Amino acid sequence: MADWGAVVIAVVLFVVLSPGLLFQIPAKGRLVEFGNMQTSSISILVHSLIYFGLITILLVAIGVHINAD
Repeated sequence: MADWGAVVIAVVLFVVLSPGLLFQIPAKGRLVEFGNMQTSSISILVHSLIYFGLITILLVAIGVHINAD
């Protein structure tokens, strides 16, 4: 059996939390901007910390598993 939970969760979080795609925290001059398609180094750091926190909670603490038979 293949466990696809980690792969699906990682891909979805990567797409959703890409800085500048849907939103950017912190933005230039604001706390949050939506759909600006720009990024900065501090924004990359913040989004990577959010990504790490969410993937740790979903995979380790909750234990999401998707089994493909």
